[in-house]
Amino acid sequence: MLLGGGAVLVVDGNNYCTLTTIGRDRAGDVVGFTGAQCGGPGAAVALAGTGVTVGTVVAVNGDLRYGVIKFDVPDLIPVSDYAGIAINGIGPDPGFDSLVCKYGPTTPGICDRIRFDGWPRMTMWGQFEAGDVGAPVTLDGRLVGLVYGGAVAPGGRYTLPRALTYLTRFSAILADVNAGDGPGSGFVPIGD
Repeated sequence: MLLGGGAVLVVDGNNYCTLTTIGRDRAGDVVGFTGAQCGGPGAAVALAGTGVTVGTVVAVNGDLRYGVIKFDVPDLIPVSDYAGIAINGIGPDPGFDSLVCKYGPTTPGICDRIRFDGWPRMTMWGQFEAGDVGAPVTLDGRLVGLVYGGAVAPGGRYTLPRALTYLTRFSAILADVNAGDGPGSGFVPIGD
């Protein structure tokens, strides 16, 4: 079974989310990341459309809005290019007005500009739907963010309302997970 960033997951039996990326941690375990709101530690993770449980949520950080999944299926093959979504390593933080692309199952391949550049969060233009939680955001094919939400910016007198997507910088997530020695610590994505 192939699995990589952009795969649609069902967490805890009913929460549709997206796998941000997959790789190995310092302990050599196959791990991945998704959104914190998908499910807490101990929640079962299945590949959508298959009903096959592929792993378990093992850690969550609600402040940075990420969760770590440990995969434990013997025939799982982690890939860096899943269904045309290539993640070729971890990229540098994008700045204001950088062109980034997000790969959610309901809004695939939306590329637009960073509109807010703060630490540890960013905002990009582009539609967000519920299943997009955890979706990877890339810059030049390298992972830079994890989607955790969205909204619509109100229009003004001469402008139309516009959709926004909220992200956490992946560098902030790595710094946090590497500060401890738990699951995900020392993460290296497949293909890096």
